[in-house]
Parts: sequence; structure tokens; C-alpha cells
Amino acid sequence: MHETTTLLVEVGALLLLLGLLGRLSRRFGVSPIPLYLLAGLAFGHGGLLPLAASEEFFAVGAEIGVILLLVMLGLEYSANELVGNLRSAAPAGLIDAVLNALPGFGFALLLGWGWVAAVVLGGITWISSSGVIAKVLGDLGRVGNRETPVILSVLVIEDLAMALYLPLVTALLAGVGLVKGGMALGIAVLTVVVVLVVAIRFGHLISAALSAKDPEALLLGVLGLTLLVAGIAARLQVSAAVGAFLVGIALSGPVAHHATELLSPLRDLFAAVFFVFFGLVTDPRDMPPVLLPALLLAVVTMGTKLVTGYLAARRAGIAEPGRWRAGFALMPRGEFSIVIAGLAVAAGTVEPKLAALATAYVLITVVTGPMLARLPDMPWFKQRLRRRLAARQPRPVPATE
Repeated sequence: MHETTTLLVEVGALLLLLGLLGRLSRRFGVSPIPLYLLAGLAFGHGGLLPLAASEEFFAVGAEIGVILLLVMLGLEYSANELVGNLRSAAPAGLIDAVLNALPGFGFALLLGWGWVAAVVLGGITWISSSGVIAKVLGDLGRVGNRETPVILSVLVIEDLAMALYLPLVTALLAGVGLVKGGMALGIAVLTVVVVLVVAIRFGHLISAALSAKDPEALLLGVLGLTLLVAGIAARLQVSAAVGAFLVGIALSGPVAHHATELLSPLRDLFAAVFFVFFGLVTDPRDMPPVLLPALLLAVVTMGTKLVTGYLAARRAGIAEPGRWRAGFALMPRGEFSIVIAGLAVAAGTVEPKLAALATAYVLITVVTGPMLARLPDMPWFKQRLRRRLAARQPRPVPATE
């Protein structure tokens, strides 16, 4: 009984604090994500007032938060739009992998951590945070922008790549043989293909099974289906985020519209829990020794993400302002980077400092990324961009008499 009471007090107090921080951030016109993270750091391991009883609750809530963020994004797009965007964004996905995985890979080798740690750190710097970016796009009102499908295509390609990468890196860390590693990779590929085919071919049947006229039944049905598919995907070593996104893609028509309205409050609640939990499990005392290397790595790879988004949007025919918005939006790293680092720590076969470096690196990108994402909307940035575009225009040839 005492443990339950403590849990209620801790969860209630922290949620109340998040509500006040959210109101404060909106009053000043900034994203609440950095404040949620700082709150987590203050009340997590090594913080000012550690909360022990509620950590497990926030861990589960954080998983649900990422899943809800991704299913809500999926509800905005149809299966045909997804396939078309993936085909057009495949070259951008390749550029993304090269530009953002190589810096982490090379950085680990320079530190003398070995090639297995290099593969791990390459994955950490490669993958953007779908959860953070989804929250930023919603906060800034950019979900309907022309560059948003380009951003989502890059994120989906990354998440699908994770379905191949995670089994591979798990095999490398465990030192298993080629046969077992190949089997894990094959299961992951098969799962992604099956879920994608079901979403595209039978999405209309899934929508028909869920009634848009009964809000309670619709909420329970969509939420249950999303968590079920995400859990099965995660059990098969595939991203739970990919499973949730494809559930959103499969739903269409009135069902998708009403599900968006019903799930929005839940998404906001559990998304806040996700960012708080990220701070709760981070010990601030581990940061100082690796802060400078993490900052250097963050500056380099945030720059490469900016280039990735800019090139992807330009290839899709997006105008110059949208290219910059796409580049800045892709900067934050998050849930996958922490998952990858956690696998390495659990294996115990790589450099122990890798976990602290990854945490500091992710925190830097997650705090600064949402702030930098606002730059393309700033008046001075727009004015400078207009002058740059005007300078590119050919000067009129003076008329001759």
C-alpha cells in the first residue's frame, strides 16, 4: 500500500510540474521538450531529488509515448503516399546513412575503441529521433507542410534500416556465428515485409472493422491494435515505431480522422512522459568527462543531418525555406540511439565510456535540435534567405536604343 501511495505522489507531482513547464514554454513560444528533459535530469539518477518508485511507470509510459507519436504521424498519410515517398526518398536515405553513420564510426576508431564499438557509435549518430521530431513538427504546426513527407520518408527509411541493423549489431556484440546472425536478420526482414503488405493491401478491411461512430470502441480498438502490432514487431527484433507507423498508414477515411482526435490527448501525455524518462535514466555525474567529445560529435553530425534534409527536400522539388526546415528538423537523436547504446552496455564487450558519451550526445542534440528547428521561421533568417535568393536572380539586361 505504501509503495502505491508513493507512486501516486511521485507521478502526480511530476505530471503537475510538466503541465506548468508546458504552459511556461508556450508563453515564451519555445518547445517544451528541453524543459521536460531537464525535469527528468533533476529527478533522476544523480539528480536533485531522485524518484525511485515511479521509474518503472515512466519506463512503460515512455514506450507508449513513442508508439503514439508514430501512429499519429501514420494517420496523416495513406499507404500509396508512403510507398511513393519511400521510392523517391531511397537515394536520400542512402546519403543519410553515409553522411551520418561514418562520423560516428570514424570517431570511435580515432578513440581506439575497436571496430565493434565503431559500428555501434555509427548507428547512434545515424538515426534521428522519430519521437522528438514528431513532437517538434506538431508543436511548430508543420505537419501539413510540403517538406514534412520528405522528413517522414527519411525517418521511415531509418526505422526500416533499424529492423536490419539491430539484429546485426546484437549478433556482433554477442559474438554469435554467421548462421544465427543471418537467421535473426531474415526474421526481421520478413516481419517488415509482412506488416507493410498487410497495411497496404488490407488496410481498408482493418478500417471497416473499427466503427467511427462509437468513440469509446474506436479509441480502445485503435490503441489496442497499435500496441499489439508494435509489441509483436519489437518481439521479432523489428522497431516498435515502424509497427505503430504502419498501423496508422493502414487506417483511412473517417476512422483515421476520428482516431486522430481521440488519440491526440493521449499522445501529448505519453510524449511528455517519454522525454521525462529519458532524463530520469541519465546520471548527470557521468557527463563532464565525455562532454567535450560529445559536443564535437554533435556539432559535426547535426551539420551532416542539415545537409541530408536540405538535399532530400531539394531533390523532391521543395523551395529553399522548406529545405532548411527539413534539415534542421532531422537533427535530434533519441530513442534508437539510447537503445543501441543500451545493447552495447548490456553485452559488456565494448568501451564502458560509450554509454556516457551516447547519453551526452543525445541530450545535446535533443535540447538544441528543437530550438534550432525554429530558425527558418525567424524573421531575420527569412530576410537573409530572401536576400540570398534575390542575389541569385539574373539581372535584367538594359534596353538598347
